[in-house]
Amino acid sequence: MPEPPPFSPTVTLLTVGRVWEASFNQALKPLGLTTRKYGLLGHVRGTPGISFSELARRSRITVQSAHSAVAAFVRAGLVDDGTAHAGSASSLRVTAEGEALLARAAEVVSRLDAEFAERHPELTEALRVQMARVVSDPD
Repeated sequence: MPEPPPFSPTVTLLTVGRVWEASFNQALKPLGLTTRKYGLLGHVRGTPGISFSELARRSRITVQSAHSAVAAFVRAGLVDDGTAHAGSASSLRVTAEGEALLARAAEVVSRLDAEFAERHPELTEALRVQMARVVSDPD
């Protein structure tokens, strides 16, 4: 039997992330959201008036993909683009319906967070410390 590969914190973190991302997507599915849609909607709520270019940059997607996603949000009544006409800068905002959806998604996140923390208290604390470092010194 071959020897197992050496421990890799990078591969382990990616594996743990994939497992919980699958749980997250499964929990968001009844709300009509995916991880990506949740993130996009969160960026729009967090930065009212955000442009398509900035939304794409923050989400690490193309501007065309941001346009497609926002068009679907507008059709669903989740986002409003008050200046949606050719040649003018967009001013994206989450609607009341979008806020309600994000509130329901926050309940999902809280439930998953509690489950994760219960299963992995040491990892939860290590992630909290790491996030604090990133926020205080982004370089």
